[in-house]
Amino acid sequence: MICAAALGGLLLVQAAALPEMGALNAKSAALYAANGQELYSVNADEPLQPASVTKIMTMLLTMEALERGEVTLDTMITGSEYACSMGGTQVWLEPGEQLSLDEMLKAIAVGSANDCAVAVAEHLAGTEAAFVERMNARALELGCTSTQFINANGLDGMGQKTMTSAHDIALISCELLRHPKILEYTGIWMDSIRGGKFSLANTNKMLKSYPGLTGLKTGYISEAGYCISASAERDGLSLVAVVMAAPTKETRMADASALLNYGFANFTVYEPPAGLLEPVPVTLGTTSTVQPVVQDTESIVIEKAQAGTLETQLSLPESLTAPIEAGQQIGELTVLSGGETLLTLPVTAAESVGALGISGLLRAFLGGLASGGAA
Repeated sequence: MICAAALGGLLLVQAAALPEMGALNAKSAALYAANGQELYSVNADEPLQPASVTKIMTMLLTMEALERGEVTLDTMITGSEYACSMGGTQVWLEPGEQLSLDEMLKAIAVGSANDCAVAVAEHLAGTEAAFVERMNARALELGCTSTQFINANGLDGMGQKTMTSAHDIALISCELLRHPKILEYTGIWMDSIRGGKFSLANTNKMLKSYPGLTGLKTGYISEAGYCISASAERDGLSLVAVVMAAPTKETRMADASALLNYGFANFTVYEPPAGLLEPVPVTLGTTSTVQPVVQDTESIVIEKAQAGTLETQLSLPESLTAPIEAGQQIGELTVLSGGETLLTLPVTAAESVGALGISGLLRAFLGGLASGGAA
C-alpha cells in the first residue's frame, strides 16, 4: 500500500503552480482526495465543534461492524430510554421500539437522527460510553490529532463538547468511503422508515445542486455553526470537502462547492501509459509468462498541469523463475516530473505461477531436446 501522507507531501512540492482558491466563508476547511491526500486546506487543524458531522465516525464504526459480521442490515436495534431521550433531529423512537439496522442507518445518514445514532452505538458496544471509547480510539488510529468525541451524535453534553478539525473529519470521511455501501444511504434524497409511515429528507441539499455529489454528512448547532463533509466523484476522481463553522447554510454550500470545483479543475487520477506493462517470461513455471501490474494507481492523484509532462521509468527483470505469488513485487515504476522523482510505485505479479513438478520438468526437458533436434 502506498503511503498517502508521502504522496501528499510530494504533491505539495508542486503546489506553487496551482491557482489561488479564493476566500472562503468558513473558519476552517479542507479538500482531500478520497485516498487521504490533502489537496488544499485553510486552518484545517483548528479544533472546532462538528455538530452532526460526528455521525461520520458513528457510521464508520457501524460499517466496520457489518464487515466483521457482528451485525447485519436485518439486525433489529432496540431504542432504550436513554436513546429515546435525545433532543435535536430525531425520528422519535419510543422506548422498546425496534428498527432494523438498515432503517437506523437510513435515519442517521438521511435524517441525522440523534436517537438512532445512540441506539446503534448502544447495540454495538453495550453502552454509548463504551462506543465513544471506540470512536476516540479509531480516530487515533486514523491519525486524528484534534479529535475528542463525547457521544455518538454530536450534541453538546453536560459541560462537554465534541471537538475535532477539518483535517480529522477529512481523514475519517476518507476511511468511511472505503465502505462504498454507505453511499447507498448518504446519497438518498428522500425515503421513509416504519413501512412508509415516517418520511426522511436528506439534510445535505447539495445532493440536488452539485453534479457528482455522493454524500456524506451535514451538521449544525448554534455553537458549531454550519458544517459539512461533502463527497463527490467525477471521471474517476473521488474528493472530500470539509467545511467547519460556516455562518449560514448558503455559505456552507458555497464553500463546499468551491472546494470541490477547485479539486476537479486542478487534479486528476494518475494512470500509467497504455501498453507499458508487457508480460514477463517465466522459467520453470506452469505458465510461460506473468502479467505485471502497477498497484494502487487508482488512488494516486496528481495535478492536471503535471499530467502531460510526466515521464515514467519501468524497472522489470528480463525473466523470472517460478514459483511466483500473486501480489509479489517484481519491479517498480518511477514517475518523474521535470526530471525529478514524483513517486515510485511497486509493480507486482497479477497472478500466481507455480513451479513445474518432476513430470513437468521432464516434459520441458524432452520438449527442449525435440526442438533442438528439429533444428
